[in-house]
Amino acid sequence: MSRIIMGIQVQKRNNVIIPDVQPLLTEYGCYIKTRIGLHEANDDQKTCSEEGLLLLELVKDAGDTAEELSKRLGEIGGVTVKTMAF
Repeated sequence: MSRIIMGIQVQKRNNVIIPDVQPLLTEYGCYIKTRIGLHEANDDQKTCSEEGLLLLELVKDAGDTAEELSKRLGEIGGVTVKTMAF
C-alpha cells in the first residue's frame, strides 16, 4: 500500500467527536497528511447536523498504522470507518 484514504462517519458528532475521536486523531496526527471534515449546516448557522464525515489522507506507507487507527476508531460507538488504498 502506498496511499490510504480513510473515511470516518460519526453519528452524534457533538457527543462523540470531541471526547472520543479527536484524541485518537491527535495521537496519530503525524500520520495524517490531510484532514477534511464534512457535515450539513443550515443557513441560520445556529444548528448543524449530528452526523459528520471525516476524510483523512494518510502519509505514504502508513499501512499497519492505518489498520491500527481504523480498528481503534471502529471500537467507538457511533463511528464507522472505511479505507481505500491506492
